[in-house]
Amino acid sequence: MPANLTPDFLAAQAKYREAKTTEEKIAALEEMYATLPKHKGTEKLQADIKSRLSKLRNKEKQEGKRGKRYDEFHVPRQGAGQIVLVGPPNSGKSSLLARLTAARPEIAEYPYTTRTPLPGMMEFEDIMIQLIDTPPVTLGGGDRSVISLARNADAVAIVLDASDPCVLDHIEGLVSDIAKSRVRLIGNKEMLDVCEQGVVSRRALLVANKVDIPDAQANVGVLIELYGDRFVVQEVSALSGEGLEDLRRALFHTLGIIRVYAKQPGKPPDLEKPFTLEVGSTLIDFAAAVHKDFVRKLRMAKAWGRDIPDGAQIARDHILQDGYIVELHA
Repeated sequence: MPANLTPDFLAAQAKYREAKTTEEKIAALEEMYATLPKHKGTEKLQADIKSRLSKLRNKEKQEGKRGKRYDEFHVPRQGAGQIVLVGPPNSGKSSLLARLTAARPEIAEYPYTTRTPLPGMMEFEDIMIQLIDTPPVTLGGGDRSVISLARNADAVAIVLDASDPCVLDHIEGLVSDIAKSRVRLIGNKEMLDVCEQGVVSRRALLVANKVDIPDAQANVGVLIELYGDRFVVQEVSALSGEGLEDLRRALFHTLGIIRVYAKQPGKPPDLEKPFTLEVGSTLIDFAAAVHKDFVRKLRMAKAWGRDIPDGAQIARDHILQDGYIVELHA
């Protein structure tokens, strides 16, 4: 591994690995090159970045010549994860997006105010999570574009008006429409196992909005009774702010990720820019996220976490927990 790679370089490298489009990959590589220390030990890495940039820029030119069809329902993934907000008309998705992010969606009392997807970045402690507001889905008429967004996202939040007498019809209709599009919604405790060919699993939670309205609690009780064993049911009010902080944490857990902090030997840990990994990730998964050479060259690692003694040496197959600090030795 080249010496003295900065936290900014490692963060840019993580962006490159998560990038989905040619444009995103080019931006991340440019940031990697700008933050890479320039000395003899990084000459090979500099050449590799330049080579990848050249290939991607040529690819971008070819795409430009062919002409790319604009798809307003394609939202590039940003942050630690992407969660799509899905729900019936007037469920309060836009109001929740406005309360949780800096996005400013159009909000009105009449239905179908949201016509196209609108993303916003939600802050949760030291990471950012992307939320996407979507046009409403009506009973029996699931919009294929909206469900396609859910299929391609990391997780789904089904937003319901807890005061609506038809709330059960809405949840049953939404789950059914999504299933017809070969997307299996699972709860936080279930594993993203391999489904039949063409079917994808997506973690999901239920957001019972408008709990400040009288009689809403009765519907919430029914939702918990019928769906509580399958999904987390999070009670909130976008109007009053009740339950919003709990919702932030619930959305983070729904992504099924953990945060792991890197520490260079002899230096304090970088607690500002954690690496995000899937729940169940091991030490070797973290090493690969830091740099691919670590997988081959790793000699040992020390870790700090709530379930281990400070500075304990851990094995390659040790399962990491959220909040771990890991010091890698090559």
